[in-house]
Amino acid sequence: MGQFSFIKLVLTASPVVQLVMMVLIMASVLSWALILKKSTALAKTKRGITAFERLFNEGTDLAELYWRLIKDADRQGLQRIFAAGFGEYLRCRSMQASTWHQMQRIERAMRVAEARETEALEQGLPILATIGSISPYIGLFGTVWGIMGTFHALSTASQNTLAQVAPGIAEALIATALGLFAAIPAVAAYNRFAAEADRLTSRFRGFSEELLNALDRLSAEGQQTRPAGNRAS
Repeated sequence: MGQFSFIKLVLTASPVVQLVMMVLIMASVLSWALILKKSTALAKTKRGITAFERLFNEGTDLAELYWRLIKDADRQGLQRIFAAGFGEYLRCRSMQASTWHQMQRIERAMRVAEARETEALEQGLPILATIGSISPYIGLFGTVWGIMGTFHALSTASQNTLAQVAPGIAEALIATALGLFAAIPAVAAYNRFAAEADRLTSRFRGFSEELLNALDRLSAEGQQTRPAGNRAS
């Protein structure tokens, strides 16, 4: 049984199959690094959204909240969308444009910030999708190449036995196993992260609409602070 050990099969494989195995191992390492990094980033973003929504809905003075955020270089998610929208609102206050034009400018500023935050949420997902889709085919290529090499060696051998065939086929099938090992976590993580990014994007949009309504009321009333009871239902 020792002669069929994984390490020995890898070391005795053909150069092409070894290259395939190396590529798949590297893809698996990259995939898991992205999974861990993305899990941490999404969890942090989700906590930040929840905390900021609570702060916003508690009736905190919007101008005070804005100036507090401007000093925070680590703001993200809803904080950046809010800063973009309220910052544009402050700039529009000195303009003579109608309330409608001001709201258009504010909405565009928030849409740009929202698009950037959505892009940040989706960062790394294409790599996971690529690893998940091509790894099985790379592994299959290694398997086919290894089996071809085994049959070629058998064609030149004077005596063919199972002991001669088994190691070659085993090392070829390892490539398929590594392909699946790299692909399955990548596909599962991609589906999970894509769904989570969609949910967070929906929360971005909902907050943008709520903030736009609050700023519309402030602009119409000519006030600097958020009036009591402006929480969206």
